[in-house]
Amino acid sequence: MNRSTLTVCVALTVVVAASCAKAKRPALQPSAPVAGATLWVEPTDLTRRDLFHGPWGKEHAPDPADTFQFVEQKRSGVNLGMTVKDSQGREWSVKTPYPGGLDSEAPVEVALSRVLSGVGYPQPPIYYLPAFRLQDDFGTRDMQGGRFRLKHDGLKDEGAWQWEENPFIGTKPYEGLLVILMLFNSTDLKNSNNTLYTRRDGDRLERQYVVRDIGAALGDTAFLVPRKNNIEAFEASPFITGVSAGKVDFAYKGLYRKYVDGRITAADVEWASELLGRLSDQQWNDAFRAAGYQPAERARFIATIKQKIAEARGLTRLAVRD
Repeated sequence: MNRSTLTVCVALTVVVAASCAKAKRPALQPSAPVAGATLWVEPTDLTRRDLFHGPWGKEHAPDPADTFQFVEQKRSGVNLGMTVKDSQGREWSVKTPYPGGLDSEAPVEVALSRVLSGVGYPQPPIYYLPAFRLQDDFGTRDMQGGRFRLKHDGLKDEGAWQWEENPFIGTKPYEGLLVILMLFNSTDLKNSNNTLYTRRDGDRLERQYVVRDIGAALGDTAFLVPRKNNIEAFEASPFITGVSAGKVDFAYKGLYRKYVDGRITAADVEWASELLGRLSDQQWNDAFRAAGYQPAERARFIATIKQKIAEARGLTRLAVRD
């Protein structure tokens, strides 16, 4: 399937999905509390967090000098990918870009994952390799790199969780997570991109509500075929358009407006912006460096993000005047 055909298919899928979503418009209602459930953990050590290696550290990272054994090709979704095993027997889900890096989600996913984990939102062990060596039935060859997500024995994938129904609706961490995703122009908020993990740490069990597949961001939020990983589009896209009746109006034009329209308060936006604002320049640079961004491009992305954070501050005063 070529790129033009793919674009048409995606556009038709979005239109059909939009019609269904508009018909349902479900109310967001918190579900019953779940023992050990976690969406966010206050980052008391935020300024000391390593956003280059991430929350799982260097010890869990893939070895760029290793030869990875092909297991199977990815069979769903728009982006290219595969499952591989390294020489230690560890299994990895690899998301690779289109040839030439067009609309690549792989670096976006790593950068945003680093930021989310840095401010307290759990993330699985993911890393970025600019290139890797693959062995399959056709021999051994060098491959363009991408996002490597580790299948960790201590993380059990329990399936997807829903934005419409979970124990955290109405809390600052839940609303703040949506604000952060709006700030990054994260367009693809479908429930299948969310993963509920059971994490075992010794005798301790924790049920982590994780926003996992977050690569469709850092571009624009056009309703049909939004651009991803596009600095020009990201710089040109506004974040907040105003405050109406105490609720924030976002510039987001994507399919999932129902999660934010008329729901997010100025206080929610300021909570999230204060959290992001605590990250240092070094941490921002490390997050994007970990995802393979070159200095000039990461500087532009970071400058635009900081501009949006600054825009969010003082929003409560604007809401009072409104």
